[in-house]
Amino acid sequence: MEEKTLSLALPINLSATASTLVFLAFSILSFTTPFLLGHPQWLIGTIVNTSLFLAAIFLPKKYFLPLVVFPSLGILARGIIFGPFTFFLVYFLPLIWLANLILIIIFKKLFPYIKYLPSVFLSATAKSLFLFAVANVYFGFHIVPKLFLQTMGIAQLLTGLAGGIISFIIFKSYGEYNARS
Repeated sequence: MEEKTLSLALPINLSATASTLVFLAFSILSFTTPFLLGHPQWLIGTIVNTSLFLAAIFLPKKYFLPLVVFPSLGILARGIIFGPFTFFLVYFLPLIWLANLILIIIFKKLFPYIKYLPSVFLSATAKSLFLFAVANVYFGFHIVPKLFLQTMGIAQLLTGLAGGIISFIIFKSYGEYNARS
């Protein structure tokens, strides 16, 4: 019964101080992970997507915008994930931000009505399909190289799913910890 109540009240009610601290932690993680590590994409994407899913659970909407922007700014600042292709990332920035927001919003809307993992699957799929469609258009107009079809397609889906699974484990641990308190 506790689990159902917990899952239907998003964001989870945290104090203002706790919300600010969680936001700061996710902000630092979402910018510094891509900036400091730089690669591999599967690791960076998984960590960032984990942060996005957890933000949807633990934070109110007012904190979403910075969290969807910080990861790609970290990647751009680092400049090495795509090596000589980093400059092409500039074409994707607003669309990556939108895709991250799509992931959060779809997950947040679905999770109270369907289980956690199906919500993860549908939101990660929506994000990756959106980015893959954009990459296809850009590739079709010869704006970006073919590399971006994979990077903005299957890689986005896999890192989204991995981030969702890790966030599920953290969410379940949080629920079990609070049930004992």
